[in-house]
Formats: sequence, structure tokens, C-alpha cells
Amino acid sequence: MEQSFEESCKQNLLKCAEAYAGRKEVKLTTLGRIIANDSPFFARLHDDRKNFTVRKYDEVINWFSSNWPDGLDWPSAVPRPTPSASEPERAA
Repeated sequence: MEQSFEESCKQNLLKCAEAYAGRKEVKLTTLGRIIANDSPFFARLHDDRKNFTVRKYDEVINWFSSNWPDGLDWPSAVPRPTPSASEPERAA
């Protein structure tokens, strides 16, 4: 069965979050607080009843793209956005 667009977006965020958190040795709750100002953000992605907006997806995936650690491969199945010059960088 093919994944819905929303499920694909959730999986993209989780793949990025888990790879980033593993490399930087931070908890997902810390990462959620830094990126989304919402500690349980990534934990809630596992709950099918909880949703997020396209705007929030764009905000989070763009943060990852702008702050991705050197030497860590971007998750191959996740489309990587081109960082915008107007986006502030906030490193964890």
C-alpha cells in the first residue's frame, strides 16, 4: 500500500531528526525544542491522530537542510530543499 503524502512527510522529518540527533548526540525532545519550539514535536509524529501544517514541515525540513552536519549523508529517500539565503541558521 502506498503511503499518503502526510505519512511521507512525517517519515521524512523522522529520518532527518533521527540522523541529526544521532550525529549531534542530542535527544529528539531537545531537537524539537530547538527547531520547532516544541519539545514533543518529533514524538507526536508517531501518533496518527496528530497532524502538522505544511508550513511547519517546510520550517523544520529547511532548518535541517541549512544546519545539516558536515560528513553526514542526507537521508537518501528524503528530498532536500535548497537553503534560502533569507533563512536564519540556528545550530544545535
